[in-house]
Amino acid sequence: ASFTISLHKADNTTVMIKLRPGLSPSCQIRVKTVTWSELKIKPGQNVTFSFTCRTPEKYFIAEIQKNIDCVSGPCPFGDVHLYPPGLPRLNRTYTWDVKASTKAGLELKFTTSWLRQIEPGETCPDSISYNINSSIDQATVNIGTFCRNGSVSRVKLLGGVVMSLHLPWHSALTTSGFNIANRASIKRLCIIESILKGESSITLMSPNYPLGFPEDELMTWQFVIPPNMRASVFFHNYSLSNCERKEERVEYYIPGSPSNPEVFKLSDSQPANIAGSFNMSLQGCDQDAQNPGVLRLLFQVVVQHPQVDENVTHLVDLSKEKNMTVTIHSEGWPSHIPLMSEPICLICKDPRTCDRALTLTSGAVYRISFLCKDLSRLRITAEKGIGCMDIRWCQGKIYSLSVPKAITRLPIRLYKFIWKLLATDLINIEITSPSLKLQQHVREQRCNTSYSYSIVSATPETELNVGVFCPGGSIEKIQMRNNITISLKTFGKGFINESIPQDLKMSFVPHIKDECIFTVSPNPKAKVYLQTPNWPYGLPPYVSVSWFIVVPSRQTARLGFSKDRMGIACETGRAYVNIKEEILGAEEIVRREDELLPQPRNMHHNFWVNVSNCKPVDKTQLTLQFWVTFADKQIDLGIILAVVAGAGVLTAIGLTVFCVKKKKKKTQNPMVGVYNTNVNTQMPGKKGLFGKGRQNNESHVYAVIDDAVVYGHLLKESNGSVAPEVDVYRPFDGPMGSLPPSPPPFSFRKDIKRSSNTEEEPLPLMDTDQDTYTFAHQKSGQSEDNGDANIKDKGDTSVPLLENKEQDGLVE
Repeated sequence: ASFTISLHKADNTTVMIKLRPGLSPSCQIRVKTVTWSELKIKPGQNVTFSFTCRTPEKYFIAEIQKNIDCVSGPCPFGDVHLYPPGLPRLNRTYTWDVKASTKAGLELKFTTSWLRQIEPGETCPDSISYNINSSIDQATVNIGTFCRNGSVSRVKLLGGVVMSLHLPWHSALTTSGFNIANRASIKRLCIIESILKGESSITLMSPNYPLGFPEDELMTWQFVIPPNMRASVFFHNYSLSNCERKEERVEYYIPGSPSNPEVFKLSDSQPANIAGSFNMSLQGCDQDAQNPGVLRLLFQVVVQHPQVDENVTHLVDLSKEKNMTVTIHSEGWPSHIPLMSEPICLICKDPRTCDRALTLTSGAVYRISFLCKDLSRLRITAEKGIGCMDIRWCQGKIYSLSVPKAITRLPIRLYKFIWKLLATDLINIEITSPSLKLQQHVREQRCNTSYSYSIVSATPETELNVGVFCPGGSIEKIQMRNNITISLKTFGKGFINESIPQDLKMSFVPHIKDECIFTVSPNPKAKVYLQTPNWPYGLPPYVSVSWFIVVPSRQTARLGFSKDRMGIACETGRAYVNIKEEILGAEEIVRREDELLPQPRNMHHNFWVNVSNCKPVDKTQLTLQFWVTFADKQIDLGIILAVVAGAGVLTAIGLTVFCVKKKKKKTQNPMVGVYNTNVNTQMPGKKGLFGKGRQNNESHVYAVIDDAVVYGHLLKESNGSVAPEVDVYRPFDGPMGSLPPSPPPFSFRKDIKRSSNTEEEPLPLMDTDQDTYTFAHQKSGQSEDNGDANIKDKGDTSVPLLENKEQDGLVE
């Protein structure tokens, strides 16, 4: 097919057909008998051409530029047409370069379809887009890129306009969709009018976004709101330049406001619940020439119906709380920005100060209201800090880790409550749950309550995820070193009723040796599963954890491990599992990482389980799980027979002695004292845990003799040179009682011999999310207030209102 394009000289239009960037000229343009890779048709020319391929839209694009002079001659007001006709079906870009004086700005009015601004790099659903640039002298400012079907109805610009329309090759659009409506001086960069109908949401950007708003410029957005609707403004992304003079700000002209213009910083919460149409202006400043910075703004305007309960206020009394913040926010905040079709929930601390999130601080009383059709879409996240810098002031003080009633009384679901417990190096933290007790969430014993606690122990160097726990278990007490973060997370709506008997307590205690100590007091009929912290990623190197299991007096506990081996190989040191009953003379059970774990065994008294890690040889870490069950103590039949037989013997002896005494009663001889050297004359007393003092015996020292010691002579005969290796293990150090068995010191864990055992992959038992919170470790010199960590809020500085300016309207 051939195409003929005829351009009148008075139209001042140029057509350029050229190859798409990056494509080879496998298709060409034929004019008569000559082929070209591009074709330029100037005003006054008449050209007939064709393509050498059947699908030229794959290779060529068309650029049509029309120059309009509104300075030296009359301005062609009215609709702007797509000219010339008869263009081939190619991707087309129409550009209208309109020259105008800065004393007479131009107004573009969009007739067939209003526009919607998009971010750079975003594409329009129908691939039809507009790009508007303001041309002042030699400078060009990109006002923005827009798609069809939006709310922007008019744009007024200072000086000239460069307007571009991009059409795909398959588009059948025949009109430009805009006209040049008027010209009048506006004394600012531009004015953008946006008409919103019904409940809706629009997103707009400052000119040159995201590169930066021009220096010391002023622009305005005019929003037309239906009289029965309310509008709210939200800043989602902004940055500030470095000002030498003036101050960057936004100004609002709101009908009925006693202080127009209302001046806000970009960092302030912007006005909300605005009744009626309003204007918003962005003012730049004189920037630092050496380091100007970037002023940019992306914001959202949401329009919705007035809420029925907008005048209903809720009292939130935080006057007696310390170091606590409460944030009420929409679901998905802050990452989720509502779509245009989504209704938005707002939280207000006064009728005009509303936002998608509102933060309340302790020590004050608030009256808040909600502009939200569905309160179930709102959430509460709270945080409280408790600190101790000196154990003399904190020891013996018990803190209740329960959610304040000021929060539970609100008609909003509590999403998360975080306690940050801060202490110095020599002060540790004890968590107790006396009545409810805690259950560790494991695969075999999942939490099914409406809330759970995630406990994380943290220092600047390491972080230990202790685990997820819920009420109704067997763990009475958890003692931990370092700072602690406890996160209460709720699931569903049952938290309010289930959380009434909360009994989680916290206190500061002196230093403990292990990283973590659990005290477990199970129900005699329960089967309890316990696992090492940091599951399923494994204990950090050289960390030691202990469990103290309480066995009822008439019960026998059965202890078993969920796998046969620890499943690790040590690069430095040794990993151990220690088990010992808390009774005089009890046997200590010790297993290294290269040995089989103990088979299930009965424990008749309270006992300790200690797990101590080494530095593993690869990324596989130590994960260990064990279980405990209980049964009534059984009396052996042999013991009963022995007792009965013993009683019979004693009866016979008693009768014999009675008869002998009767017989000898008549002939009594004088008593004679005999000294027996074999009788112990010492007073009976409570024996120690060991028969001799640990410093005087070596009963607790075990020597593991390498095979090279026994078979060394055979190796020498084969010219082998093997040095004997002895690994000495010292399991317990110190008195028994409330203290756990001490892990072996690192000096005895060192072993250059690496285990060759096959490593087992641990089963992932946890299926819950692990919320981790870390914080800086406080120094001992930090100030304190009644044991609570000091958390200060920054006050807002007030901004004086600017002098009233005359509002610029759009002139028809």
